[in-house]
Order: sequence, then structure tokens, then C-alpha cells
Amino acid sequence: MYAIVEINGQQFKVEEGKRLFINHIQEIEEGKTVEFEKVLLVDNGGTVTVGAPTVDGAKVVVEVVNPLVKGDKVIVFKKKRRKGYRKKNGHRQQFTEVKVKQVIA
Repeated sequence: MYAIVEINGQQFKVEEGKRLFINHIQEIEEGKTVEFEKVLLVDNGGTVTVGAPTVDGAKVVVEVVNPLVKGDKVIVFKKKRRKGYRKKNGHRQQFTEVKVKQVIA
């Protein structure tokens, strides 16, 4: 059984026991459970239910494993040749690691 759920504007395929790295959620603590109710699709053993726009009564229960995980550093370097223009910028995306406990359809 799996489901497609929308979390913070992104869609994820979730199954029970799977770990996800979602965009950072502010003010959340480790060990807490969170429910996401924007379930777009549910596949229950070959029976596919597609929501319009969401599936009624379906939700995904997750447990927060790590509230703040930093991603790899990305270097943004801009340059225009022969003009003396150079800009270097770095960025590290912040994620929240969650583990899917239950998919309720």
C-alpha cells in the first residue's frame, strides 16, 4: 500500500516504514507525530483511488526522526568574462527527516 501526499507544496510517494526528507517544518520536536491530510492518490493492493483534488478520509501519519537536517552545500558562481564581474554565493537547504508510521485510506 502506498499513497501520494502533498507536504509543504511538494508531492511524495509514501509507504509504511519509509523515511522522507521534507522541507524544514518550523517549531516541531523530535518524536512528535504529525498528520498530513492532503492525500492525492492511494493504491491499496492494486485498487487505485484518485482524489478530486484529495481522497476523502485518507491521511498519512508520520513521526519526526530529526527536526533539522542540513543538505549538501551548493555553490552558486556567476561570472561575466572580461568585465570583472564575479559573484560567489553558497546555500545549504534545511530538511526535516520523518518516518511514515501509517497510511490510512
